[in-house]
Amino acid sequence: MEKRRLGRTDLFVTGICLGTMTFGEQNTEAEGHAQLDLALDRGVNFIDTAELYPTPPKAETQGRTETFIGNWMRERSNRDRLVVATKVVGRTANDWFRGGRPSRLVRADILDAIDKSLARLRTDHVDLYQIHFPERRIPWGSNPTRIGEWPAPRDEDETPITETLAVFDELVKAGKIRHLGLSNESAWGLTTFLKEAEKRVGPRVASLQNAYNLVNRTFEVNLAEICGREDVGLLAYSPLAQGYLTGKYDDGALPAGSRKQLFNRLQRYETPGAAEAFKAYNRLARD
Repeated sequence: MEKRRLGRTDLFVTGICLGTMTFGEQNTEAEGHAQLDLALDRGVNFIDTAELYPTPPKAETQGRTETFIGNWMRERSNRDRLVVATKVVGRTANDWFRGGRPSRLVRADILDAIDKSLARLRTDHVDLYQIHFPERRIPWGSNPTRIGEWPAPRDEDETPITETLAVFDELVKAGKIRHLGLSNESAWGLTTFLKEAEKRVGPRVASLQNAYNLVNRTFEVNLAEICGREDVGLLAYSPLAQGYLTGKYDDGALPAGSRKQLFNRLQRYETPGAAEAFKAYNRLARD
């Protein structure tokens, strides 16, 4: 399988990365291990997870995905064959990540997150440690292209990017992580991280994990130019638009065991005109 350099790093990753957010909720541990085995057998060397997973996020299951992956790597003794990526949450009122209090991208919370992730993954380092979503108050879960209020809203206790980046510098020097990545980030956020890294505040961003597919092309508005010129790799998540681009939901179908049937959390792709676009793309794909 083709491998590509991740950003300007020394990591070479396969063109396909296995996402794992279903492990521990929609998939059992045995099913997750079977998916991991299949991916590795086909040449995939890149695995992505997060402290938040599985989805939908809740206290009872949080961290279970990392545990499943850690168990698999320990049983197969294959850590040295893999590029492992995980994530730390941004600002959230959900209090189960930090033992009963909200979480932010401050030093204490990031250190707590990485140590717990390493323990669950049963490894001494992760190759790519990503900020799952910004601490700033911006639209979550996509490629932010519009701020509804002006001037852009901010919380009084917003953690400066320089402060967050400095913590990642500590983690690199401690050998706990190799590289920094961002996710669900905007053009302003990405460029600010890059500028601060140039000042040697912390590590340079290697990759950006944002949504990108036929019906969500907002990455092309500003981020594509930045990533292209700055050698920041795109980890395109949701390439099938949460399953809508498989055709399984065409004409209102609701397959048993599908994410929509189980959790009904696909509203991101249930906007005016979306159903018609999906059907047209799916018809074209079949043709």
